[in-house]
Amino acid sequence: MTVQSNNLTRTTLNVAAIGGLAITSIWVMQPFLLGLIWAATIVVATWPLLEIVQARVGGRRSLAAAIMTTALLIIFLLPLGIAIGTITSHYDELAALVNSAQTWKLPSAPDWLPALPLVGEKLAELWNDIAENGVAVLKPYANQMFALATRNLSSAGSALLQIGLTLAISAVLYLDGDTAARGIRRFFQRLAGDQGDRAVLLTGQAVRGVALGVVVTAILQSVLGGLGLLITRVPFTGPLILLMFVFCLAQIGPTVVLLPIVGWMYWAGNTGGAVVLLIIALIAGTMDNFLRPYFIKKGADLPMLLIFVGVIGGLISFGPIGIFIGPVVLAVTYKLIEEWIDEEANEAVKDAPVGAGDTPSQSAGSKS
Repeated sequence: MTVQSNNLTRTTLNVAAIGGLAITSIWVMQPFLLGLIWAATIVVATWPLLEIVQARVGGRRSLAAAIMTTALLIIFLLPLGIAIGTITSHYDELAALVNSAQTWKLPSAPDWLPALPLVGEKLAELWNDIAENGVAVLKPYANQMFALATRNLSSAGSALLQIGLTLAISAVLYLDGDTAARGIRRFFQRLAGDQGDRAVLLTGQAVRGVALGVVVTAILQSVLGGLGLLITRVPFTGPLILLMFVFCLAQIGPTVVLLPIVGWMYWAGNTGGAVVLLIIALIAGTMDNFLRPYFIKKGADLPMLLIFVGVIGGLISFGPIGIFIGPVVLAVTYKLIEEWIDEEANEAVKDAPVGAGDTPSQSAGSKS
């Protein structure tokens, strides 16, 4: 009894010590967790590219890691720098534009709108109601919205710091990612055997699939929106395309950028250009509903509903990083449950009694 009590005490103290160390480690790592998660996601998604670059530079990992880190630096900092530079250099023009909002007047609905089938008259009535009353209600808030957007520019420094931390961790992982991957696989294999190792591999496939779906879809949406801006000759096309790309990565979509431009073109009297841009905006804003799941499924063979729920649910629950966390968690859970069910079914088949007078091969053949 005394020996059993000592073992229980020792086990309890060991668990408490390990739990305390884990909590303290997470507490210490808390300022770096978001950057570490982003860096790990980026490195896992772009690891095949690193291997291609390494093969092209004679197998030198350090040079390949430097090239990949430089590419990430350009991709991350260039859009942010252009956006901040554009806003800063045109600050006076933007302020004058907001001040002139007090005299804005939305024109009445175009003549072709009531002729649309089914919804034309209601849309025209809604348009005219907003033209008469809605703009007047929104005008007093224009200066407040502009001041709020200006104040939020002060958070650019913290965003740059977070980006720098992510890039630094990414460079380290590019250099020694093989060792980290082996350590993670060994840990989960020790924890859950072969299922743990398969879960790690599935996680990598899911991250690559989600990255492929999110990034490629964002590029296609931004390109289509940019073509619309070029066709309609909207100024500041370059910064607007970069802004659309950022919004598409954040799963907000390009319509946040395109629809205000459509309204501005209607207000300026360019009805034809506004109609063209509106059609392109609707296409670009909805194409992600089928393109993103398709590309994600190409990278990771998972049910479409699971991918959709993971992306949307992860985004709502965890923010932008949840785009990757949601599908990964659901994918690993789904695969583990599927393997567990298959394992139980296989064991049940093995333990099933063979029919009288039948050989095991005949029984298996009759079941098939």
